[in-house]
Amino acid sequence: MFREMRRKKQQLTEEACRKILKDGSSGVLAVLGDDDYPYAVPLNYVYENGRIYFHCAKDGHKLDAVKKHAKASFCVIYKDRVIPLEYRTDYQSVIAFGTVRILEDPQEKRAAIEALAFKYAPDDTEKNRTGAVEQDWKALCMLEMRIEYLTGKESL
Repeated sequence: MFREMRRKKQQLTEEACRKILKDGSSGVLAVLGDDDYPYAVPLNYVYENGRIYFHCAKDGHKLDAVKKHAKASFCVIYKDRVIPLEYRTDYQSVIAFGTVRILEDPQEKRAAIEALAFKYAPDDTEKNRTGAVEQDWKALCMLEMRIEYLTGKESL
């Protein structure tokens, strides 16, 4: 179902792919958008328990696309260094393919947003994180991507 990598020497191990997902700071979610045009949107995310979590508003293009068609891909570029005089780029990247669902259960939603908040503000106090989550709770929607296929590539 998923294509094998053509340049196998550049393929990352699954462990390396998961580390990139864990350590990366942003990625691009690609979904099937309006009129079946691809819609790719840069996002903050958190990778926890083998799944990727994103936050969004309770309405909008991304959410409409997910409701219409749950299949998606998510790409993280971890390292990206252009080497001009060699006409090449050193990079590591990962692409996850899977399905996205809206978290409806309040406990799942809470765990996902707290993991996201902790990732981006690890030195903040629990009180401040909880306050930030509570402030936006009613308008908050959390998405979970279950990974069906994961691949990564590097050129260093």
